[in-house]
Amino acid sequence: MSHHDTTPLAEAYFDPEEDRLREECGVFGIFGHPDAAAITALGLHALQHRGQEAAGIVAFDGRRFNSERRLGLVGDHFSKASTIARLPGSAAIGHVRYSTTGETILRNVQPLFAELDGGGLAVAHNGNLTNGLTLRRELVRDGAICQSTSDTEVILHLVARSRKHRVVDRFIESLRQIEGAYALVSLTNKKLIGARDPLGIRPLVLGELNGKYILASETCALDIIGAQFVRDIENGEVVVISEEGVQSLRPFLKRPQRPCIFEYVYFSRPDSVVHGRSVYDVRKRMGEQLAKEAPVEADVVIPVPDSGVPSALGYSREANIPFELGIIRNHYVGRTFIQPSQSIRELGVRMKHSANRAVVAGKRIVLIDDSIVRGTTSVKIVQMMREAGASEVHFRISCPPIRFPDYYGIDTPTRDKLLAATHTLEEMRAFIGCDSLAFLSVDGIYRAMGEDGRNDAQPQFTDHCFTGDYPTLLTDVMGESAKQQFSLLAEAS
Repeated sequence: MSHHDTTPLAEAYFDPEEDRLREECGVFGIFGHPDAAAITALGLHALQHRGQEAAGIVAFDGRRFNSERRLGLVGDHFSKASTIARLPGSAAIGHVRYSTTGETILRNVQPLFAELDGGGLAVAHNGNLTNGLTLRRELVRDGAICQSTSDTEVILHLVARSRKHRVVDRFIESLRQIEGAYALVSLTNKKLIGARDPLGIRPLVLGELNGKYILASETCALDIIGAQFVRDIENGEVVVISEEGVQSLRPFLKRPQRPCIFEYVYFSRPDSVVHGRSVYDVRKRMGEQLAKEAPVEADVVIPVPDSGVPSALGYSREANIPFELGIIRNHYVGRTFIQPSQSIRELGVRMKHSANRAVVAGKRIVLIDDSIVRGTTSVKIVQMMREAGASEVHFRISCPPIRFPDYYGIDTPTRDKLLAATHTLEEMRAFIGCDSLAFLSVDGIYRAMGEDGRNDAQPQFTDHCFTGDYPTLLTDVMGESAKQQFSLLAEAS
C-alpha cells in the first residue's frame, strides 16, 4: 500500500475486535491442593482477558491424567460442577487461549497432553516460538506425528525425544532448542514445572495458597482465589514444584531481562502487578506523560473504554481538563454476534460503543486510546463523536506508533496493514478524521515505567513493535519476508 492509498482501509468492513491487538494466552497451575481443578478454573476466569477463544484444564488424580478442553469462555464450561467433577486430583494446570499459531479448533486447545516414556506430560504455553515451524518441519521429516497445528506440541515432541533420564532434564533439554517467547506450565505425575524464556518476554508469577504453590500469568489470578504473591519467576528460570517444595533451576546463562512492554500498555489486567509495577499506576503515568508531550486546549478528556480509562485519568489530571465517560461500552455483546448484512455490519462499532451525547455535544474533546493498529475503529469512534455533536476531536494515543509486527505471541497484522508503518502522522490524522493526533514517545513510555528513557545499547523492555529491535532470532521468518522486514527496518532507522 502506498502512503496515500487509504481507500482499501476506509471501505473495508471491520469488526471492532479485529482492530485490536489480541492478547496472547494465560496459564495457571497448582500443586497439592484437593480442589486443584476448581481453583484452576477460578484462576483462568481471572485471566480470561488474555484469551477468549478456548480454555482447558488437565488434572492428575494420582493414577491418571484427566483433561477437559472447550471452545469458548471459561465460565461457559468450567463453572459447572459436572465438568469439575471430571477433573479429580490435587494437581492441575489450565490455559486460556487466543490463537496466535494454529487454527481455533478443539485439537489445538491447551493444555496439550501426551503419554511419554516415564509417564504423562501436560503443557500449557503463553507466547510464541520463533523457530516453532522450523522445528516442526524437522520433527515431521524424522517421523513425528503431529496431532495439532500449535507450536506448543513441538515442546512435547522435544521432551519425548530427549535421552535424559529425569523428566526435568528432558524438559530443560527441550527448552535449549526453542527460541522466542514462552511462559510454560507443565504437569507430570509428580511435579508442576514452570519456565520463562531467557529474556523473560512473557510473564509468570509464583503464588502460595495455604502452603500450596501456584504458577500464573498474572497476580490477578492469585487475588481471585485469595492466594499470596511470592515472587516473579525470573527470566531463564525453571521452577520445579513437588511434595518437597519449590526448587529453582537456572539452565541458561544469565541475561538482562526484557519483559514485553505491551503487558503494561494493553494486555495485563489493571489490577495486576507486573515486575513490581502496578499496571494501573503505569497506565495513569502514560497518560500524564502524554499530556506533557502533547497538550491541547479542550473541554473534556474521554477514554475509549475500557483500556483507555487509566491513561485518560492521568491525562486529565496532568492537563487539568475534566475526565468524563463520553463513550459507554456495552459489555454484553459477544464476539460471535451474527451480522447478517453489510448495512448491519457497518454499525458494528455501535454494538460495542455508544456516544454519551450529554457529555460530548458542543465540546472540544480529547479522546484517549491505548493504541492504533489498522486504524479502522479509530475512524468510527471519531465519526461517532462528531455525530454526537463534538466541536473538535483531538486523538491522543498512550503508546508509541506500532510500526512493526510481533512474533512473540501477540497477534499483530503484517507490516503493510499497520497504519503507522504505511502512513505519516498527518496522513494518519487525515485518515482517522480527527482535528489533531499525537502518540506517546518511546522515551515517554520508558519514563512512565520509571526509567530515564530508552537506552539503545541495552533496552529494559521488549519494545520491537515500536522500534523494530527484535530481541531474539526469528528463524521461521528468515526467508524473503524476513529480508524484506529487515530492509524496511534499515530504511526506518
